[in-house]
Amino acid sequence: MTVNYWKRVQIKEIVTTVHPLTVSFFRCPPVLKEAFTAFHPDLNFVRKFLKPLLIGELAAAEPSQDPNKNIAIIQDFERLRVQAEKDGLFKTKPLFFCLHLGHILLLEILAWTLVWLWGTGWTVTLLCAALLATSQAQAGWLQHDFGHLSVFKKSRWNHLVHKFVIGHLKGASASWWNHLHYRHHSKPNVLDKDPDVNMSGLFVLGAVQPVEYGIKKIKHMPYNHQHQYFFLLGPPLLIPVVFNLQILTTMISRRDWVDLAWYVSFYLRFFYCYIPFYGVLGSVALITFVRFLESHWFVWVTQMNHLPMEIDHERRQEWLTTQLQATCNIEQSFFNDWFSGHLNFQIEHHLFPRMPRHSYHLVAPQVRELCKKHGVPYQIKSLWRAMADVVSSLKTSGDLWLDAYLHK
Repeated sequence: MTVNYWKRVQIKEIVTTVHPLTVSFFRCPPVLKEAFTAFHPDLNFVRKFLKPLLIGELAAAEPSQDPNKNIAIIQDFERLRVQAEKDGLFKTKPLFFCLHLGHILLLEILAWTLVWLWGTGWTVTLLCAALLATSQAQAGWLQHDFGHLSVFKKSRWNHLVHKFVIGHLKGASASWWNHLHYRHHSKPNVLDKDPDVNMSGLFVLGAVQPVEYGIKKIKHMPYNHQHQYFFLLGPPLLIPVVFNLQILTTMISRRDWVDLAWYVSFYLRFFYCYIPFYGVLGSVALITFVRFLESHWFVWVTQMNHLPMEIDHERRQEWLTTQLQATCNIEQSFFNDWFSGHLNFQIEHHLFPRMPRHSYHLVAPQVRELCKKHGVPYQIKSLWRAMADVVSSLKTSGDLWLDAYLHK
C-alpha cells in the first residue's frame, strides 16, 4: 500500500538530523507534497526517511489541504510538471556543464599565466583579480547546479561533485549551502523562514517588517538611509566577511571535517600558486580583493530577483503562488544568461529546482500561460531595471519604517 505521508503529517514542527541534506526542520503541510516532489528526484528512496517521522493518521473528516489553497492551481501545475518530464526537460545535456566547467578552469589558468608572464604590476594584478572573480562567480553558478541535483541522475554523484566544486573550486561548504539554500527555496521571502531575508537587524525589507519594527520602536540602524548604506554593508561585505565567518563557524561547530578538508584544499592550491609571486600578505590581499569583487556580482544577481518582490509572513499558499509572489525574471540574452548563471529565469528555477538550467527557456512559455490562466502575476524586467528596483525597494521600506517609528 502506498503511504500518503503528506496527508498523515499535519501542522507539526519536526526536528530531524537524518535528512540527507541536513536541513534541520520542515513544517507541514502547506506546500509539502509540491515541495517534496520539486526537491527530490527519487521519491521512493527519500520516502524511507519519512517513516520515523510519522506522528499519526488524520481523521477521515479532516481536510488534507489548507482552506486557502487553490486546488485548480495545484492540479494544473502538477500537469505542467508531468508534461515537462515527458518532454525531457529534466534531462541533462552533459556537454553544457562540461563546457561551463571548462571555461571556469580556463579563467583560472589565464589569471595565473598573466602573472607568470608579465609580473605583479598593478595592471596585471587587477586583470588577474578580475579573471579570478569571474571564475569564482561562474563556479558559484555551477555549484548551484550540482547542489540542486540537476546534473547527474543519481543524487550521490551530484552531492560528490557539489563538494568538489563548492569546496575545492570556491572554498566554501556544501552542507552550509544546502542548509540555507533549501530553506530559501521552500519559503522564499517568508519572514522568519527564509534565511535570505534575515538581515540581522541591518535592513528592513518589504512592506510588513518595516512597519512592525517602527511600531515596536526598533532602531538598530537608521533604516530610512538603508538604501544608501546598502552600498557599504551589502555587496562589499557579504562574501568576504559574512559568508566566510558563517562557513567556518558552521563547519567547526558541526564537526564537518569533510567540508573543512575541501575548504582547506582551495586555499592550499591558491596560496601555492600565488605566494611565489606576491608573498603571503600579498596573496591574502589578492584573495580578499577577489572575494570583494565576486561579492558585488553575487549580491546584485541574487537580490534583483527577490528583494523588490513581496516579503511577508507565512500565508500557506500553493507552490506556484508562493514562488511567483517572491520571484521575478530578467530578460533573456546571451549575456544575461551567462552573467546570472541562468537565474534570470528565477521563476522557472524556483518552480522546478531540479530542472537543468538549459531547459528554463523551454518551459517558460508554459509557465507564463499557466500564470495568465490563474491570474498570478509573472514579472519580467530588464537587467538595469531589476538592479535599480533593489535600491528603490530598500528606500521604500526605509520610509515605511520611519513613518511607523514616528507616528504609530
